[in-house]
Amino acid sequence: MQNRFAVLAGNSNLPLAQRVSSHLDVSPVRALIGRFKDGEVRIEILENVRGKDVYAMQSICPPVNENLVELLVMIDALKRASASRITVVIPYYGYGRKDKKETPRAPITAKVVADLLSVAGADRVIAFDFHAAQIEGFFEIPVDHLSGIEVLLDDLKGSVPSEGVIVAPDAGGVERCRSLASVLGMDLAIMDHRRGKNALKSSIVGNVKGRRVVIVDDLVDTGRTLHRTVEAAMVAGAARVDAYCVHAVLSGGAVDLLAGSALQSLVVTDTVPIGEKAFQVLNLKTVSVAPTLAKVIRCVHLEESVSALFP
Repeated sequence: MQNRFAVLAGNSNLPLAQRVSSHLDVSPVRALIGRFKDGEVRIEILENVRGKDVYAMQSICPPVNENLVELLVMIDALKRASASRITVVIPYYGYGRKDKKETPRAPITAKVVADLLSVAGADRVIAFDFHAAQIEGFFEIPVDHLSGIEVLLDDLKGSVPSEGVIVAPDAGGVERCRSLASVLGMDLAIMDHRRGKNALKSSIVGNVKGRRVVIVDDLVDTGRTLHRTVEAAMVAGAARVDAYCVHAVLSGGAVDLLAGSALQSLVVTDTVPIGEKAFQVLNLKTVSVAPTLAKVIRCVHLEESVSALFP
């Protein structure tokens, strides 16, 4: 496998790339990935990748534009180095929240990024939890869309009692949470956000009184949606509130906001690198996606079924 196979790691999430490479028993391709004095991306691949099946790993996380351009230049470098196939592995797909026109004259940035990756020369995409499932259809190349919730499922099964309640923090997460609640044999509740004249009012539709609430979402960024959901659950009489989120972007003052809430614990994956402060002030646990990514990469390389990994 190693003779015709290679992993190229961008700078966005080097620890995850190292873990994936370790599971695959390969060393990442030696490459210079840095910046010129004026800030332009500089990439030079330092070993032969001609004819190889190359997996370029990069999360499109903060600094988003830096990491996106770096990924595009990585793809172009591999193409010009005569790699036989270039698969971009994107643990976190930035710009995914704009997946439709919500207002007139607004962009669909999820589609823009999909087009950029294709034009740059990507042959295939492997990604975790697009913000909306329809983003998969924005690509003209094959996509393996993986579920980070599946990665978190073992931890959920081991720590959450069946009498607990799964809560969808917004309408967009209802289908995800409904499927999860069905698998776990738990009840489902849904957050209802309504904008009044002066403020946004949030309340929970469902019975959470005296019960353990588990909020499940694909993303925690500013933390405001999660914070509102925690507070609404406590107002409704929840005994305890925990949260499971795939992508822990935690931008701005998110860590302090959540630290000041009634949230008891937060379990996330390592699709995005997390600052030390989050571990210091939150009851935070990470579950690595590396084993799953390594299995999927191996299946893609060997032309085996990926869906067979997730019966």
